[in-house]
Amino acid sequence: MSQRIAVLTGDVIESRQVEDSSRLFETLDAALQALATRYRGQGERYRGDGFQLALPDPADAMTAAVLLRAALIRHSEDRQRWDARIAVAVGPDHWDPEQRVTQASGETFVRSGQNLDAMSDSHAHLQLNIADEKESGCLDLLTHFADDLIDGWSRYSAEAVYLSLWHDESQQALAERLGISQPGVHKRLRAARWPLLADYLAYISQRLKDDTR
Repeated sequence: MSQRIAVLTGDVIESRQVEDSSRLFETLDAALQALATRYRGQGERYRGDGFQLALPDPADAMTAAVLLRAALIRHSEDRQRWDARIAVAVGPDHWDPEQRVTQASGETFVRSGQNLDAMSDSHAHLQLNIADEKESGCLDLLTHFADDLIDGWSRYSAEAVYLSLWHDESQQALAERLGISQPGVHKRLRAARWPLLADYLAYISQRLKDDTR
């Protein structure tokens, strides 16, 4: 039976220049597993730095994409920033949540992969494509702004955003978790443009949720 799903296809940016590739891949594998568990999906890394994550609820897609990029950035090496390009496709598919993504070949999986290939000719690191979306211009523009915000993150800002999304707790609680002051957390989130990003994710999540009705 066909259902509306989200597929995230991506690869690590300039992975061949990473000195400690084993730590990079461990970080990526752990992030994929954590997101798959959190959002009841399936995720795998393939061909070294490539990966795919399928989610049964499209409303979770962009939050998962931001969490994945934040997970890489926060664990970056001192001399190189880790990040990923991620193409998110949303649409109907016959995928079974118990099925490994490497065994799936539905339309949404194919479209996500094709969109990632197309991103190689641009500077974009995050893209959202919705099947049968007639008015995607606004969503494309909003996603472009969100992408630009993420591109400017430091490791510290990425960590603050990651923990904010993952734990949904107060800045004081985050400060205690990080072992820093509450003003320090506020400074990191402000540098990450967290209020704008949070508004974007809330809007996109609601929009994708509404589209499934």
